[in-house]
This record gives sequence, structure tokens and C-alpha cells, in this order.
Amino acid sequence: MSLMHSFKTAGLVGVVALAMSGAALASAKVGEPAPAFKAQGAAGKEVNLADYKGKYVVLEWTNEGCPFVKKHYGSGNMQKLQTAYTGKNVAWLTVFSSKPGAQGHVDAAGAQKFKTDHKAASTAMVLDDSGAVGHLYDAKTTPNMYVIDPDGKLIYAGAIDDTPSADPADIPKSTNFVQAALDEAMAGKPVSTPTSKPYGCSIKY
Repeated sequence: MSLMHSFKTAGLVGVVALAMSGAALASAKVGEPAPAFKAQGAAGKEVNLADYKGKYVVLEWTNEGCPFVKKHYGSGNMQKLQTAYTGKNVAWLTVFSSKPGAQGHVDAAGAQKFKTDHKAASTAMVLDDSGAVGHLYDAKTTPNMYVIDPDGKLIYAGAIDDTPSADPADIPKSTNFVQAALDEAMAGKPVSTPTSKPYGCSIKY
């Protein structure tokens, strides 16, 4: 067998394996295991969801230029949630899925600046330039929120709360779905609202 033929064969196997793995990937569904992922972290370390097994995990999709994100960060609401639950050993992963050149895209330095400027208490900032993680979870908006339990099961997916507006004045009168899901699950209760329709700016894949 020639070296060139070996390369072609290996390449074909790689393509088939990739196609099979793609076909095997299921989109995120509440009540089922959360899809595994590894991605670049803004701090220079790979972020691997599997490393947080045994903890509750919150996934938060963000885009600094989005008025719906500004609603929750400008008011301090998102940081308050992050601080409260990371203090309870919850891992909070903030994900940037805007493609390079699109509004909302950040590099590692930009993500770190976002964290510093907003005094965010995220456990890690995830750089998802390819949109692979976003598509895996079918994330549609910023913000779009997900909660994973210590067994790795997805227990909430959807909006941060029940008031789809960009007005910070609406926050106090809103039901925060993420807070409710975490509090109920931690108390051993079923999550009363496991899914909701996310609202915000469309993710710029």
C-alpha cells in the first residue's frame, strides 16, 4: 500500500468517524444527559463540562452589545445570581458564540475584559467561535440559560425569567427561572418550570 493511499484511507476513516459522531450527537433535551463539550476558555485553559460532574452547572449565553444582556448586567442582576450560586458550589459558565467579525464576538482578552468590567462572578468564560457548543445546546438568544444537575442531567433550558423585555425595571417583578430551578433542585424538589421560551438577541452564528 502506498503512503498516499494510506493517507487517503486514513482521511476517509476520519471523515466517516466524524460523520458518525455528528449523527450520534443529540441536541440538549431537558430530563436527559447534558451534551458533553470541550472548548477554549478565556483564561487559557480548556473548559471541559465533564470536569464539573458532581456540581450544578449553569450555562449562560451572552453578548455584551445586546440590550437584553445589558438589562441583566447593567442592573447587576446577572452578577448577583452568579455570586449567590457560585458561593453554593455551582459552576457558572458564560459562553460567547458570536462568530469572528460578528457583533458580540470576543477573543480571550475581550472575554476577560467583559468579566472585569462587569464584575462577573462566572467560573469560566467559554469561547465558542465556531458555534459548536451553541448549536449543541440549540442556544438561540442572549441570554439563553441552562441548568445541569450534579448527575449531568439537564434540568432547565430557556429564558432567565418570565418577562421578555429589555427594561431593568421589570426585574424585581419577574420570576427568575434559573434561580427557581436551582433552589428547587437543591431542595430535592422537581423543577416547576423546566423549560421556557428564551428571549433576547439572536446569537450571531
